[in-house]
Amino acid sequence: MNEQANLQTVQRFYQTINDGDLGATLKLIADDLDWKDAGADKEIYSWSTPVHGREEFEHYGKATFEALEFQVFQPDEFIVDRDTVVVLGHERCLVRVTGRVVEANWAQIFTLRDGLICKFREYSDTAAWEAGVVKR
Repeated sequence: MNEQANLQTVQRFYQTINDGDLGATLKLIADDLDWKDAGADKEIYSWSTPVHGREEFEHYGKATFEALEFQVFQPDEFIVDRDTVVVLGHERCLVRVTGRVVEANWAQIFTLRDGLICKFREYSDTAAWEAGVVKR
């Protein structure tokens, strides 16, 4: 795939997430997906766990939407290099279990193969997330 097609796939990914359309999101995911939220501690973020494959991503997506209400999930900048798309953005989420709102910036790195997302890494403001997630 060319860079423009890879960019369009990642842009569609964000659109499906913002639409809450997990079925459409799954169509953009490779069967052998390798997904990790770097720095996310499973003990703190119950929904965040390494994901391997489309089926696990479906469970991850459902758990994430159950745990969080996304008020803003906004990609701000796209950087494309062959099969890699780096996205800088921000989010504002209500953490349902604590009732707190988290505002955080993030960097997300997508690797694509044959038009599908096969690898993902996210680096976000873990201090902001811990403040919103940890029960006091």
